[in-house]
Amino acid sequence: MNPSRPGNRSPTGGGTRRWGWSRVPEQQDHAPVGTAPGRSGDRPLLTSRLTPAAPPEAVVARPRLLRRLDEGSAGPVTLVAAPAGWGKTTLLASWVRLTGGAQETGAVVPDSGAVPATVAPEPAWVSVETGDDGERLWAYLAAALRAATGPADDGPVPDRPPRPDQLEALAAALAGAQRPVLLVLDDLHRITDPAALTGLEFLLRHAEQRLRLVVGARAGLPLALHRLRLAGELTEIGPDELAFTDDEVADLLTAHGAALPASAVHRLRDRTGGWPAALRIAALAVRGQSDPERWVGHFGGDQPEIAGYLQEEVLAAIDPADRDLLRRTALADTVCADLAEALTGRTDAARALADLAGAGGVLRREDGRPPWYRCEPLLADLLRAELARLPADELRELHVRAAEWYAHSGRPADGLRHALVAGRWDLAGDLFVAHWPELTRYDRETVDAPPPPSPPPDVLRADPEVALACAAERAYACDLPAASDHLRTAAAYAGGLPVPRRDRFLRLATALELTVARLADDPVEVRAAAARLLRTRPAGADLTGAPDAAPTSGGGGAAEDADLRAFTGTALGLVELGAGGLPHGRFVRARAAARETGRARTELVDASRSALLLAVRGDLHGAERAARDALGMPPCRGWSCRLDCGYAYLALAVVALHRDQPDEAAANLALATPATGADGSEPENGEPVAAAVAALCRARLHGDAGDPAAGQRLLVRAREALADLPDAAELAALLRAAEAELRAERGDLHGARELLAGDHAEPALAVGLARLELRSGDAGAAGRALPDWQAPRAQAWPLPVRLDAGLLDAVLAERGGDGRRAGRILEQVLDLAGPQGCRRVFTRAEAPVRDLLTAHLDAGTAHFALVSDLVRDAGQAPTRQPTEPAGTLDEPLTERELTILRYLQSILSNVEIASELSLSVNTVKTHVRNIYRKLDATRRREAVRRARELRLL
Repeated sequence: MNPSRPGNRSPTGGGTRRWGWSRVPEQQDHAPVGTAPGRSGDRPLLTSRLTPAAPPEAVVARPRLLRRLDEGSAGPVTLVAAPAGWGKTTLLASWVRLTGGAQETGAVVPDSGAVPATVAPEPAWVSVETGDDGERLWAYLAAALRAATGPADDGPVPDRPPRPDQLEALAAALAGAQRPVLLVLDDLHRITDPAALTGLEFLLRHAEQRLRLVVGARAGLPLALHRLRLAGELTEIGPDELAFTDDEVADLLTAHGAALPASAVHRLRDRTGGWPAALRIAALAVRGQSDPERWVGHFGGDQPEIAGYLQEEVLAAIDPADRDLLRRTALADTVCADLAEALTGRTDAARALADLAGAGGVLRREDGRPPWYRCEPLLADLLRAELARLPADELRELHVRAAEWYAHSGRPADGLRHALVAGRWDLAGDLFVAHWPELTRYDRETVDAPPPPSPPPDVLRADPEVALACAAERAYACDLPAASDHLRTAAAYAGGLPVPRRDRFLRLATALELTVARLADDPVEVRAAAARLLRTRPAGADLTGAPDAAPTSGGGGAAEDADLRAFTGTALGLVELGAGGLPHGRFVRARAAARETGRARTELVDASRSALLLAVRGDLHGAERAARDALGMPPCRGWSCRLDCGYAYLALAVVALHRDQPDEAAANLALATPATGADGSEPENGEPVAAAVAALCRARLHGDAGDPAAGQRLLVRAREALADLPDAAELAALLRAAEAELRAERGDLHGARELLAGDHAEPALAVGLARLELRSGDAGAAGRALPDWQAPRAQAWPLPVRLDAGLLDAVLAERGGDGRRAGRILEQVLDLAGPQGCRRVFTRAEAPVRDLLTAHLDAGTAHFALVSDLVRDAGQAPTRQPTEPAGTLDEPLTERELTILRYLQSILSNVEIASELSLSVNTVKTHVRNIYRKLDATRRREAVRRARELRLL
């Protein structure tokens, strides 16, 4: 049998032959069974356990991981820990051959781009096998250590578990060695007796760091990992780092002669979670497919090749009771202890889930309180396939339990879906009627869930609202054709309802029609449906702020009226926002109504949007309160809250900008990405208004940093993205005024004037033109262009625009020789700015404003402390000249590292960053260490400063 053929190896790290990442030839020096590679007494040792197995032929170089091992092996312990199939053994074997065995084996060592020039001490290798006790392990450890240190036969390395005096002698010998001893222990999780490693831990503590361990294991090691971690002596490489990137998946497929388009590569990586075992199986299988892209689209854990591997390598080692827990909780995408107890009846579900996430590595913990857990995608596929084979009555009972748990836990959308799948039509109808305002979707992500079975005709005849429940579930999944079909079915059965029920049915059906129209981007139908819905309000209800409609039905009460106001107000506000408008008042009123009836999901949407729009208006205190309220609402309630949080973070960025806190503004902009699109370079990828406001913030920050050209480019793209929105005139004017200011800073006065030319009904453009005329030296033209910022209608302007206009008025008065009037005007501007904490308009102003502030201190002011601070800060905040990048990085930051780098600007802790990104804290810490290393930094502030110098932020 040819050992180089892939078919003769386990596809991943489950057996003694593993596939690898680096292209190295096989060694040919394996000794036969019974050959002792060194002194071993009468115990025959296998040379194959003292040398790493060769990888297969089709491999992918992974220099980032090899480099991590190089760096980690400079410390006491490096742990490569992951479940089966993550390529632990292959990675370690490739690294050992490259660091210690390349010269002997004839391996081709990659160039400096793959492996650093510093070569670690030559490693010694021991493969641990199931059943190894202390004596057997120490026999191999002795052989490996003797090979690494080369002592004489009477040296201090014992063949059996050493006595204390032998351990001390061995520790002293290692401490006095000329170079460190590097020992690689693979599959160390197979040791079940902690006493077997007692001597090893003693050597680690007393060999003066001349013994360095590199360990490969699944989990549950009998080593003092917590002590090592707290002492900073542990380097950890886990599944997040071992997972393949899109580029590595493409390289693997190419190596197997199965190249795919980028979209299919990303789909494959997403379906596998980057799991090397599944990717290798897929690479081998896809070659024989007539339509590889279509095959990838259906690739899942229930396919025979994947299912067999998961059964043998992952599930076989799990206790049957825990396996049953995994199968039953696979009913949900994520599970917490309370839900697991409801589904299984186990009272120890919290401990079981923690164990499966820890020692087993089967579950991923999503940080939060309480903790939630998620299966890897392919394992979830397999578990759901097993779940589907349960008896129908048992499976139905599980869905009922899930529906009831979700219904009582503030997740009605999940509860509705499970009730429908279980065929509990009564429960589904009750859930829909009680929670209909919370059963709407506010993002556009399609839920990847098959439609539940349709109710039988006799059920619909008796209760047509069940069909409305089906329509709500499909609308939540963004399956709009199916939702419309269910609505038509419901209408067909509604004729037999008694009058009170018919009125309620009409109200609920109209609310669903509004939801479908909004998700279908049909603003005309949204407004029409909102008007119809409001006509069902209880008689005598206040219609202030609502479309022109009159109530026609009685009953329902105050709570129902508040539901209708919150629901329609939110829907209309979202439509207006999507058209480029800034309807802050509508969201404020809808939020108040949602709070009346405890509709937390609706309140979150309104709070986050009103926060941003209040910030744009200049109500900084109101915006900050709304944003903090939104971000403080309970997570994990079955909603997609990332978009809402993005709006809240963007509001905080605007607030920080106006308060002249650029670092905080930049940090919150980084957190606002779900609403704004990626880094502002592609505004059309985010919500249109949010993306435009983010571009405005980033452009101002670029201007402050002395790079107005970069800010100008952002504003041009943002204006283009708003061009087709019918109600974006006010926001577009703010963008044009900001762009004109940046052009003027660059000396392009003609281009700035062209931007500001035309209709000056928008105050931002008129104020911008007045500033431009003053910069050009024509004070008279500036005075004629400046609008009356003290007129009653000016109270509706955004506060920053009013402040700009007031300061220009004060400067013009001073230029005209009327210093007393200039002082009065400046005091009025301070009266407006002070309560909101607006500082930027003063600190980033030009010299005439700073001179006015200085003179104002001498003349006397009610804002003496504020003006003193502004004078000081204005002198310390000159426009900075652009700096050239201080060189380039030897190793670029990965996409994930760049994301975390943006979070490092904020005040968030590693735990909070992990929660934001749905990563483990250890993963975030690993990325942070990589960032520090690549940026040559030792702490957070230094890394951020260095990143800004390199224009990474």
